[in-house]
Amino acid sequence: MPAARFADQLNVQIGNELAAHNQYLACAVYYDAQTMPRMAAFFYAQALEEREHALMMVQYLLDTDAEVTVPGVGAPVSAFDDVIAPVALALAQEKRVTEQINGLLRIAREEFDFASEQFMQWFIKEQVEEVATMTDLLAVVSRNVDDIEDIEEYVAREQAAGGADPTAPRVAGA
Repeated sequence: MPAARFADQLNVQIGNELAAHNQYLACAVYYDAQTMPRMAAFFYAQALEEREHALMMVQYLLDTDAEVTVPGVGAPVSAFDDVIAPVALALAQEKRVTEQINGLLRIAREEFDFASEQFMQWFIKEQVEEVATMTDLLAVVSRNVDDIEDIEEYVAREQAAGGADPTAPRVAGA
């Protein structure tokens, strides 16, 4: 069983991941309304990925006989001034999630909870990738704000599906 302090904070993180899911869904809807189908698809996929992260955490708690609580989440930002704003918000969100994930790893280490520390390693790697992806996307969207087709082409070229990560933790319900 994970350390109580870690399990409590992982339950909080489940809510953070579900909030990120909702935020990415709101970004996707915005881009869909702007007739930017590739950006919309990218953010719909990001939303599903955040939901999967929450369910990986649920599965870990279930696997370790820890209590699972699914917290409520606030409403996402759904109105944006321009095509740059959702990506800027996404980058800020990924940086915040990185801090949260690092905090979970820190708790696992402080509690000598080696299994939980090992579980968090995948999320550390994932956050490096997520911040890099959003940083690059923000640069492209900012540079091409007046040429939506260039943004769409970039997303089509660079964000092609890479397939499932065989090192990812199990997803509850999958």
